[in-house]
Amino acid sequence: MSSRQIASGDVLYVLKNGFVFEAGEPSTRAEFFKYCIECTTPNSNNRNVRAVVIPCLKTRSIKVNTVMWVDEPIQGGGC
Repeated sequence: MSSRQIASGDVLYVLKNGFVFEAGEPSTRAEFFKYCIECTTPNSNNRNVRAVVIPCLKTRSIKVNTVMWVDEPIQGGGC
């Protein structure tokens, strides 16, 4: 996040207000799927932010795999 200059508050905003536009992809563990959530945040200057997350229903938790700008090339870990 720091190398892309994305604040943790923006990540929380994406998790709360973002949208999933595509079906989840299988994760490395068979029972989990990863999803891309994206939206524009108050600090993003009209750029979309994407968070790649892996939710766990059993523990009611979310692992944030990576966070990126949508308009920049994917460097890994993304959908």
